[in-house]
Amino acid sequence: MKNDVRDAADLADLLRMGRLPEAWIAPPETRELRELVRYRAKLVAIRSGLKAQITRCSQSRRVDRGVGPVRRHRSATAGEGALGPAYAQRIRSLLELIDILDSHEARFAAMIVERLDTHRGYQAIQQVPGIGPTLAAVFVAEIGDVHRFADPAHLCSWAGLTPRHRESDTVVHRGHITKQGSKAVRWAAIEAVQRHPTTAKIAADKQRIEARRGKNIAKVAAARKLLTLVYYGLRDGQIRALDRARAA
Repeated sequence: MKNDVRDAADLADLLRMGRLPEAWIAPPETRELRELVRYRAKLVAIRSGLKAQITRCSQSRRVDRGVGPVRRHRSATAGEGALGPAYAQRIRSLLELIDILDSHEARFAAMIVERLDTHRGYQAIQQVPGIGPTLAAVFVAEIGDVHRFADPAHLCSWAGLTPRHRESDTVVHRGHITKQGSKAVRWAAIEAVQRHPTTAKIAADKQRIEARRGKNIAKVAAARKLLTLVYYGLRDGQIRALDRARAA
């Protein structure tokens, strides 16, 4: 209570000077796109859980693991084989559920692509190696209006990819990344640099940082660089750095 008046005065001063941060409320079309993207992600997660159950069943029955569990058991359940009737029935049920989820996931993926068919930023960021239609849709849906960020550094900070910064007098402490903001954007950026090839410049920087500071720090640093390209792609509808690299 004793600080309410002082806090109110400080907020009023910040507002008067134009330095009070404003919250951004996504428009209806962005919220609808997010709903489609997030629901599709949930379908994929559920499907992955069902596939993991099939893997556990095959391992418990010591079934040959030479090929993928889903593909193998589509034929194995017909004759039950080494599975046994109870395991075969469970796997047959899991396969039927996976088929249903496949159809639903494909339907929502098609809806997302249709909505973003004319989105210049969506097309531009797919030029970045490692970013396909799925990750591009995540970036577009979760970031929304990229112009609300003054520069790529603000976007990286919002995504929680910047290190914590604590400063007292002349002592400065930098810690792990904040992990605040959009978890989906942070995941998409890490996913793009972790499992897929990326630009030659980002790959070279990642290798250099990894040699000095380790794999995890290099991965996060590469994700920030990739998110910088995403920022310019969404803002300009093209990524000039990639165009210059191709021309060279």
